[in-house]
Amino acid sequence: MARIQSIRGMNDILPSETPVWQYLEGRVRDVLSRYGYSEIRFPIVEHTELFKRSIGEVTDIVEKEMYTFEDRNGDSLTLRPEGTASCVRACDQNGLLHNQIQRLWYTGPMFRHERPQKGRLRQFHQIGVETFGMVGPDIDAELILLTARLWRELGISDALTLELNSIGNAESRANYRQALVEYLTGFKDQLDEDSKRRLETNPLRVLDSKDPNTRELLVAAPVLSDYLDEVSRSHFEGLCARLDVVGVSYKLNPQLVRGLDYYGLTVFEWTTDKLGAQGTVCAGGRYDGLVEQLGGKPTPAVGFAMGIERLVLMLETLGVAPQEHAQADIFIVSVGEQADIEALNIAEQLREAMPTVKVLINCGGGSFKSQFKKADKSGASLAIVLGEDELQRAEAALKPLRAGQGEQQMVALADLLSTISKNYF
Repeated sequence: MARIQSIRGMNDILPSETPVWQYLEGRVRDVLSRYGYSEIRFPIVEHTELFKRSIGEVTDIVEKEMYTFEDRNGDSLTLRPEGTASCVRACDQNGLLHNQIQRLWYTGPMFRHERPQKGRLRQFHQIGVETFGMVGPDIDAELILLTARLWRELGISDALTLELNSIGNAESRANYRQALVEYLTGFKDQLDEDSKRRLETNPLRVLDSKDPNTRELLVAAPVLSDYLDEVSRSHFEGLCARLDVVGVSYKLNPQLVRGLDYYGLTVFEWTTDKLGAQGTVCAGGRYDGLVEQLGGKPTPAVGFAMGIERLVLMLETLGVAPQEHAQADIFIVSVGEQADIEALNIAEQLREAMPTVKVLINCGGGSFKSQFKKADKSGASLAIVLGEDELQRAEAALKPLRAGQGEQQMVALADLLSTISKNYF
């Protein structure tokens, strides 16, 4: 019978890989806590209409990439392709938005049916941050400062560039869209196929094109910043002024837009040249109209999302990923039924008395030689050895497993805990 394989683009994260994930998630959680952000959790599956109304029906995500199905009641449901819409839905449904300020974060898997490649999977994981109820550029700046601090603490800031732009309000974008369409229509036959389609449905997304010929045409295209209204321009200048004071460097990118329809005003990305084509590791911006668009009351909002897989790749590529932690500090070697029982008892006593020490006992039998191989592989620095002879004398052997930790010694079982805590941990 053939083995069942995982779904293409939906990868297992193996025990050898999880330590760096845990390290990254822990550092993110710590930084967010220091900035006063609270965690929110919401379902993986939502009504399809949520994403059609928020992301936009003429986006690649909705048209091509969503995992959508009918459940047994005939309702159209979708595995979430991104987290912002779900967060807005959860907050509005549970009364967290009206006349309130919220600083929230979440983490978990997202799903898009794309061509799998390094750094781009069909099930991928994100950490998202969303804020509500704050209208000024100060909260935009806080989010960027928060991410900049995270990069410093992870040791990857030198490999990342902050790109900034303002896409203005709806009227600004409408005026710019008209000018962009007029310009690009004159070169329509030279555009790549995706850009030709986007020219009809979502012209600003042409600015995202990676096609070299289209990129060359865009050099002389109208620039969105020339079409900003005074409020949008003032907001963006306020953001830049704050970043300048704190010393966060950035690159103005007039062609930077976000791929989702709900963004307005500030948009930003942290990019790198260390991951090939998948160069964006964190992206976000303002979406002041989304809450109202989904049926809530007008609420200013800004947020970002970062891809965990790409950040893990960054840590590994730059050589700053933490070394794999030892599976155990103490490994208990035992041979014989009574020794196995006593080993279990000793392990529980150690865990009770020294909760920060990792204790691993041998299970499944085996000779002393085979068990010492397991002990060495576990990374433990100390082995407790129990056999029939030791039990008869009410003793155990303490055997250091790493160089420079002294010689093996015999210790009475009654003195085992005090000897280990005093001399080894």
